[in-house]
Amino acid sequence: MRHEIRFSGYGGQGVLLSAVILGRAAALYDDKYAVQTQVYGPEARGGASMGQVVIDDEPILYPEVTEPDIFVIMSQQGFEKYGIRAGKDAVMLLDADLVRSRPDCRYYEIPATSEAKGTLGREIVANIVMIGALVTATGVVSREAIERAVLDSVPKGTEELNVKALKRGFELGERA
Repeated sequence: MRHEIRFSGYGGQGVLLSAVILGRAAALYDDKYAVQTQVYGPEARGGASMGQVVIDDEPILYPEVTEPDIFVIMSQQGFEKYGIRAGKDAVMLLDADLVRSRPDCRYYEIPATSEAKGTLGREIVANIVMIGALVTATGVVSREAIERAVLDSVPKGTEELNVKALKRGFELGERA
């Protein structure tokens, strides 16, 4: 089954890394096909950034995201630029701390930033909390695959913190 996933937030939140991690989990550890794309530009300075992943059980013939069925939105600006036109059949995970708007599609409010800051002590892992919630709320890849991809992708010395963030995200996604 084909899934088109769009991640958005502001530059510095790790939105693009999240897309890379998800694509890696699918392609390397879940025996699926995946293509990841991203938008560069002023996003690195705090503007809305966006990364996308196409995941499929079959070879991907068209690598562009045309109608995302899953959204992960981590900022209000990201919602306004990349999430506001979500189709009614889409699923959206929103950072409950940073996104004020709510879509017309099914959505889950995930307190990723407050959990990263408060429970884990480092706001920088909010994106990993969201990835964990994404996996348990949608089943787009397996928990094992995403954990391996996170460990492959994070800086040395941060593995323990990132695994804690991922597992906290799993818990939040289960409640969604």
